Amino acid sequence: MKAGDLMVQLPDVALARYRLANYLTATPVEEAPLLGKNLFLKLENTNRTHSFKVRGALNALLALDASARARGIIAASSGNHAQGVAYAASLLGIQARIVMPVHTPKRKLAGVKRFGAEAVLHGELYHEAEQEARRIEREDNSLYISPYNDPHIVAGAGTVGLELLDVLPDLERVIVPVGGGGLISGIAVAIKGLRPQVEIIGVNATAGPAMYNLFYNTSFPDSHDTLAEALPGEIEAGSITADLARRYVDRIVLVSEEAIADAMRFMVLEQGWIVEGGGAVGIAAVRSGAVAVDGRKTAIVVSGGNVDGDTLKRVLNAG
Repeated sequence: MKAGDLMVQLPDVALARYRLANYLTATPVEEAPLLGKNLFLKLENTNRTHSFKVRGALNALLALDASARARGIIAASSGNHAQGVAYAASLLGIQARIVMPVHTPKRKLAGVKRFGAEAVLHGELYHEAEQEARRIEREDNSLYISPYNDPHIVAGAGTVGLELLDVLPDLERVIVPVGGGGLISGIAVAIKGLRPQVEIIGVNATAGPAMYNLFYNTSFPDSHDTLAEALPGEIEAGSITADLARRYVDRIVLVSEEAIADAMRFMVLEQGWIVEGGGAVGIAAVRSGAVAVDGRKTAIVVSGGNVDGDTLKRVLNAG
């Protein structure tokens, strides 16, 4: 499906939840009193493949008809979408190839291979891997599954929002990591469709401000050098997530590398969870003051836990 074919709506998220029910269970919501009053964590690091990405990938593949599945899947990913696609393809018997930057964390690369997909290392940066995947798509007629620019991917990610409202029906605010925007777009569609008064806040790494730039029409540079390597640097032109974010997201904030490292340490040492940099940016926003703790019932989405051991040791030792 191409960008712009349709906008994702609440019924699409409900359908995704129905599709996923036989494969995935709801992830836990945990209080975080050391962060502040009325703060809760949505622990997507406990999901299959230890990331929210499996939701969209599995929903997208389940939506394919037999002829589309027979073509085989090609995807580009910095790691978590790769594992989600590989896992979904293994469940459904679909051939999958994933193009990944050469510096993809070893843990994520190993996960792709464990689920039986072919890993193709190409390029230093995510957008280079994406360009190569698109070239392969044209060359051999594989079906490209975007990590964010696909209605089924967005709808699958939106099931996080429905689960949050199941547990926290009086939720007032949600803080969500932002890369390409699939997660925050899906969550915003789901929650605003049922509770339009809930504030939706996105968090970009300062080193990867692509969605922030689109949202505020700024041009902050993307250094690509970030602990939040799961949050891709550039967003595909015409991505449906840009329009969905502008329609449903209330604001986006930036967090520094120091704040991300601090959040990762907090999660290990105080909350008891291993979380990757991209998964920790919401905690970073609260601990750094980018989002104020004001007593409102707030959920922070912890989007993933796939961090290499060497990176985690470096972050912990630096603290």
